[in-house]
Amino acid sequence: MTADGKIAASSGHASWVSGRASRGRVFELRGRSDAVIVGGNTVRRDDPRLTARHVKGHVPVRIVMSQTCNLPEEANLWNVHEAYTIVATQRGARRDFQKKLAMKGVEVVEFDMLNPRDVMSYCYDRGYLSVLWECGGTLSAAAISARVIHKVYAFCAPKIIGGVNAPTPVGELGMNQMTQAIDLIDVSYEQIDRDMLMSGFIQPIPDLSPVIPSVDEIPSVDPEVSPYETNIISFYKTWDTFGAFSNFSPHPLHMPDEKGDCLTWLTVEHYYQAHKFVGVDNPQARDVVQEIKQARSPEEAARIGRTRQREFPELVRTDWESMKIDVMYRALKCKFSSYPHLTEMLLSTAGSVLVESSPHDLFWGGGREGEGLNYLGRLLMQLRSEILGTVRTSVEVADSA
Repeated sequence: MTADGKIAASSGHASWVSGRASRGRVFELRGRSDAVIVGGNTVRRDDPRLTARHVKGHVPVRIVMSQTCNLPEEANLWNVHEAYTIVATQRGARRDFQKKLAMKGVEVVEFDMLNPRDVMSYCYDRGYLSVLWECGGTLSAAAISARVIHKVYAFCAPKIIGGVNAPTPVGELGMNQMTQAIDLIDVSYEQIDRDMLMSGFIQPIPDLSPVIPSVDEIPSVDPEVSPYETNIISFYKTWDTFGAFSNFSPHPLHMPDEKGDCLTWLTVEHYYQAHKFVGVDNPQARDVVQEIKQARSPEEAARIGRTRQREFPELVRTDWESMKIDVMYRALKCKFSSYPHLTEMLLSTAGSVLVESSPHDLFWGGGREGEGLNYLGRLLMQLRSEILGTVRTSVEVADSA
């Protein structure tokens, strides 16, 4: 956007707001995404390709959201030789046009009520776990309101275009007071040639004040803890309200290696998967550790770690089964101690049972019907109890003084 917050002129002309270096960064973001979502207006006005051109490697699936399927007969996105395209639309919309798209190789998916949350659930079911919303203000506002946006990248160019009717990055959110504004956290700033990139995470937590109950209200971390207790907080996907509890949440860790040197891991999942192979006296195992460390997403790190473990069991450390809980707990303690707002969020759940509601992982998750062991939830409750114990001890010392 321009310095006065416009993504195009009043006429709709937008080539180009940001510079070449910023557009190159967007190509990189696409290359790290499983899917890119735009709305019908973007297709009609800009006729984008939405490929990760100039960046070798992964090409994301392109998804167009259009309730009425009022889309042009010819568009770059209908060329599926470059990348796969899905059109998400309302059930029954322009069936004749849907057939034309199908003949071009474009997949059309009908929804009873097209909305961002259902589209994200559909993406998850298809295995698209990292989704880039590269859309205009109307769809951006709908996605933010639906709480499916986890991170925001704002490229600001040193230009002023003006225009009362010039489009902005985010449309109407129904807010009329500045106190209602959505705060970004973990904000970072980066100059890209003449442009400025500001990025930060959206955490829709209404109140981060820690609630510290009495000792008998604190749930004990015990194998017999039932997932059917009264106060249950479930988390799974990173865009959930408590999605930051996930080992896939994008919170980098700074952890010492076996030599004492400090290394940075993009996520807890990166650290966990790599440590299946750490300490093994084999060059191939060391290569796997580096491969996982350099993975661009936690999903990719998990895929590499699980695949290598299955293909080359001899590379996995012999004590892994007895040590994996300790490895995960070390990573979680580092994560929550590094980000105070995460500690506050964890303390705000005191008195509730935490359940990682993965339907697939019956060790770390709780399963579909509570049949899982829920070890991730247990470790978080154990960490919460440790922090609460420290808080109580501090209060008692202060009272004594």
